[in-house]
Amino acid sequence: MNAYLIVKTLHILSATLMVGTGLGSAFYMFFANRGGKVPAQAEVARLVVRADWWFTTPAVIFQPLSGLWLAHQAGWPLTQSWIAWALGLFLFSGACWLPVVWLQIQMAGMARDAAEAGQALPARYWRFARIWECLGYPAFCAMLAVYFLMVLKPDWS
Repeated sequence: MNAYLIVKTLHILSATLMVGTGLGSAFYMFFANRGGKVPAQAEVARLVVRADWWFTTPAVIFQPLSGLWLAHQAGWPLTQSWIAWALGLFLFSGACWLPVVWLQIQMAGMARDAAEAGQALPARYWRFARIWECLGYPAFCAMLAVYFLMVLKPDWS
């Protein structure tokens, strides 16, 4: 086995971890929010923040580094259409994800405070939840498109 195949395998695994963690976090947060049980919302929000730090953040850092290295090793110019599109969609997804991380941290704090006080979640929580969803859907769709580009490598020249 050579370095290229090792990095390629790690690149695929980190992409899976990044998208899978995002999908799982969104699933649990979405349904916890609709369940209306503040202690459950607080716990899920806390774990979503943890998952982002432990899994998503390292993958987000590793993905472009390994992808650029793989492209260089394979002799693919970054101007090749599928690579340019993948990079653009990755950056778009990241521009959505960064505010989502901040929103999740804020929501986790609000949910924790409400659960400890035995109160309902404040209106600000629900505003943040709507923004969180509005940013999450396009970010997730962009990353699915990146997956297809990585696998299919279409030649649009």
